[in-house]
Amino acid sequence: MDPARLVVAELAANAALHGRVPGRSFRLTLSVTASGALRVEVADTRGDHLPTRARATAEVPTESGYGLLLVEELADRWGVRCGPVPCKTVWAELDLVHRR
Repeated sequence: MDPARLVVAELAANAALHGRVPGRSFRLTLSVTASGALRVEVADTRGDHLPTRARATAEVPTESGYGLLLVEELADRWGVRCGPVPCKTVWAELDLVHRR
């Protein structure tokens, strides 16, 4: 599957699962940066609940918690931007030039 689709799916799933506030949804934005990267942004209203990186060396594998490891492997850059309160935006960029 296309890496961009996996990144979009993972960030959207995380927002729906962990960033959901009853009565509110999340916003998905896709854009191309001036440097030629696909930028995926998912904003939700749980600014108090920031994503954490899963431990790749966990002794006991779990069924969940590895999504951001997948994003980290597939994206060229990713991070979290806080605000405006109560929101946060998790973003990832995939360089399109190197993926052809």
